Amino acid sequence: MQGVLGFCRAGFEAELAAELTEYGAQAGISGYARAERGAGHALFLLTESDSPGLERKHSAPPLIFSRQSLELMAELTELDTRDRISPILAGVANRAGRFGDLVVTHPDSDTGKPLSGLARALGNALRPALVKAGILSKTTDAARPTLHVVLLGGAHILLAQSPPSDTPSWPGGIPRLRLLREAPSRSALKLEEAILVLLSARERDAWLKPGMRAADLGAAPGGWSWVLARHHLRVTALDNGPLAESAHATGLIDHVRADGFTWHPPRPLDWVVCDMVEQPRRVAELMANWLVQGWSRRALFNLKLPMKKRWAETRLCLDLMTDRCGPQLRWRGRQLYHDREEITLFADLGG
Repeated sequence: MQGVLGFCRAGFEAELAAELTEYGAQAGISGYARAERGAGHALFLLTESDSPGLERKHSAPPLIFSRQSLELMAELTELDTRDRISPILAGVANRAGRFGDLVVTHPDSDTGKPLSGLARALGNALRPALVKAGILSKTTDAARPTLHVVLLGGAHILLAQSPPSDTPSWPGGIPRLRLLREAPSRSALKLEEAILVLLSARERDAWLKPGMRAADLGAAPGGWSWVLARHHLRVTALDNGPLAESAHATGLIDHVRADGFTWHPPRPLDWVVCDMVEQPRRVAELMANWLVQGWSRRALFNLKLPMKKRWAETRLCLDLMTDRCGPQLRWRGRQLYHDREEITLFADLGG
């Protein structure tokens, strides 16, 4: 078995399957998607055994609806629950010395969460067995791939791997972020996660410097403005509603009571961010206009998706932005752990 395993928010398996299918077709890869509603993951299975993994072959941006994408190696079913280790060892026996780390996890779903205790116990027992077999390094080696053992049930396991450059800090794409007491709203976690997921460490250092300026459209109560201020950016917060006292207390946020759809800055800014509850295509048009007009160098924004045809709406918004901005548009998107019925996008015009 070869293919891609993607973890997603429970209920968005169909969207991830559609995205995998589209990108597979664009890359000329023969395969099909497999997904079950509520499972918290989707698979893209290759029908040609010698085909490379979907994301390895195709240079498209990382999958939006996948919190974490892995290269699928094997599916183990009807396991003897008294001995899960032997079939796992057999499944990776031809990869001696390959792996530098081990992650034993489960999907973030109603059926997956009860497996957390088993995942911990299996990981504790499996690690020394893999080391003894020469499959896993004795100490963590970031230069080697990571082996992922994914529990779908007590007798059902997926074996997957992630290359060194793609190994995320958070198994399953689930971050461990803490909401500070002074945060104006829980949406602050959304922007914190977006900055960590959608920007590289080098980009964060270069693009979030003290003294840079940003606009937050539809800012109230100020969660996103507060996060930017914590990065020492000067923020113009646009909203007719009030901001939380903790937002004002930063001393870096200027509250302007105005309509985020009509206001624009007197001079170019470094960032525009937007988390307005609006039709997604209207927000996409707004962000594209900000970039094309040169009002901001970069945009980071949220699109609230409809209940149905969510992948179709996502594709429409991306096409709309590409048509407006031209081929120089660069974007990255993700349905973050702290997103709900929505996705978060970063965009700029390159350079």
